[in-house]
Amino acid sequence: MTKIALLSDTHDNIWALDKALAAIRAYDAEMLLHCGDLVAPFIIGRLAEGFPGEVHIVFGNNDGDGRLLQTQATQHPRIHLHGIYHELTAGHGDRTRAVAMIHYPEPARRIAQSGQFDLVCYGHDHIRHVERIGDCLLVNPGEVMGMKGDATWGAYDCATGEFEHRKIDR
Repeated sequence: MTKIALLSDTHDNIWALDKALAAIRAYDAEMLLHCGDLVAPFIIGRLAEGFPGEVHIVFGNNDGDGRLLQTQATQHPRIHLHGIYHELTAGHGDRTRAVAMIHYPEPARRIAQSGQFDLVCYGHDHIRHVERIGDCLLVNPGEVMGMKGDATWGAYDCATGEFEHRKIDR
């Protein structure tokens, strides 16, 4: 069974990020996906220190220093920086899930509509969202930053295919 934690739009809020990572460890997630807008490259180190499993990151529109982000990522073998889009497989056996991640909602919707994925996750607009499109879940975990309301993260269970938003305590 693989549990996946989803984050987006951290925007350097290290205090909320640290609380989210503690909750994610308690959830016993095996993989963490970040849908962009880390902002400062030092956030990669926080993710590496705060989460023991694989971390997959796509770029957001506010991730300005791609070279330094990549330099930071190469210092942590569990951190994978993929550019603007990434596809991966998660889970085990008959509970293997096809997952796509991108920062922007519009292409995320089109990717979900393709019928090729079990889970498509995105960020950018800071708005929590979960929607079933055919057999695919289209989700935005919300924002770590907490600018538009509650800071949140997402929990996805590959065994059940269920997703839920979880609030980050302030």
